[in-house]
Amino acid sequence: MRDQWSTKIGFILSSAGAAIGLGAIWKFPYMTGMNGGGAFFLLFIIFTLVIGLPLLIAEFIIGRGAQEEAVSAYKKLAPGSGWRVIGYWGVAGAFILLSFYSVVGGWVLIYSAMSLFGSVITDNADYEQLFGMITGEPLLAISGLGLFLIISVIIVSFGIKDGIEKASKVMMPLLFIFFIILVIRSVTFEGAAEGLKFFLQPDFSQITAEGILYALGQSFFALAVGFSVMVTYSSYLGKDVSLPFSAASVSIMNIFVSLLAGLAIFPVVFSFGLEPEEGPGLLFMVLPEAFAQMPFGEVFLSLFLLLFLFAIFTSAFSMLEIIASAITARKNYSRTKVVWIAGLVVFIAGIPAALSSSTLANFKLFGLTVFDASDFLVSNIMLPGGCLLMALFIGIKMDRTLIKQEFSYGNNLSSGTYQLWFQVMRWVVPLTIVIVFLNTLGII
Repeated sequence: MRDQWSTKIGFILSSAGAAIGLGAIWKFPYMTGMNGGGAFFLLFIIFTLVIGLPLLIAEFIIGRGAQEEAVSAYKKLAPGSGWRVIGYWGVAGAFILLSFYSVVGGWVLIYSAMSLFGSVITDNADYEQLFGMITGEPLLAISGLGLFLIISVIIVSFGIKDGIEKASKVMMPLLFIFFIILVIRSVTFEGAAEGLKFFLQPDFSQITAEGILYALGQSFFALAVGFSVMVTYSSYLGKDVSLPFSAASVSIMNIFVSLLAGLAIFPVVFSFGLEPEEGPGLLFMVLPEAFAQMPFGEVFLSLFLLLFLFAIFTSAFSMLEIIASAITARKNYSRTKVVWIAGLVVFIAGIPAALSSSTLANFKLFGLTVFDASDFLVSNIMLPGGCLLMALFIGIKMDRTLIKQEFSYGNNLSSGTYQLWFQVMRWVVPLTIVIVFLNTLGII
């Protein structure tokens, strides 16, 4: 018998955990800082609600409708066709994503350990130098990668109900609570108003075609759509749960956390004269600066890093789950053995990304380091591509009676609401993705 979520809230928090992690807390602030501030945030919200939310509902419908993991779901719903490639695409994308995602998880693990031992916040500390040391020391970066994956493997090996759900129900509420405390402190710094203006006041003169693509990619990355992760998660769900309500809850929580991340980071950036275009290291250099100004700052930083780590883990769980479930669905292998082997393969694949700031710093793919190339491939090509394929599957191939049934279970939404969602999935989502792609390539 397949594992099941034990409660509705457990499913929502686990799905939110899959979405809320590096996408909302680490990547969103620095992408916003590098792409126009408030204008990027507004585009992100629009893409999340108009494109991301309908796609999330679609993934939920496909997963619960098939009651199978990603690859088997498309095979079951469209037998004898090539649509199963969407599932394979998702597994491959999750694998690549997890390989460099775990590198950042390793950074946070190291920061957390250093913070617990009181060696992050110090007098006259150079946080840029500290971040460079953590990312630039090969053995340290690889060790962090390995430890992060070992912990992820242990949790996922316990399964959906006893592993992922139990962890998410504790980690996610704590993260919300502490994030709000951090925001309250950050907005009270002298000079915080400039940071709030940068983040909340749109300036569309700062937006480029590339920035629009990044905003679209961020909406996919932050909601964990495009790789059929949510297809796998919803396949463990009962018929009494409203999929539109669950998807809306996850989307709103994701936007809220992204808002909190911006409110926590940018006031500090401007208060201390730092650059919002700092890039991937923004969170690791700004947060210690903020906590250094607080009473018991080391304690607060340790708590936040641990909770941030929990959010990263919940996202990693979902990626590891889609890989493991795709394998165990085909062969009668032990789940534990498959998860450990998958973790080992991801570790090996992640080493080049871990060395991108040290040994392989001069090795470039299309002008990018292995880490940045992996990030670009996943966020701006594979995720939108997966979303486009899924939209076409819903609009062209999947049985519409089954779609409407899954959309309607557990709620009293009108037929008009369903029709609106379906037409958005059939026309608006694919056209938007194609237009943004063509614009980025300079064709239109």
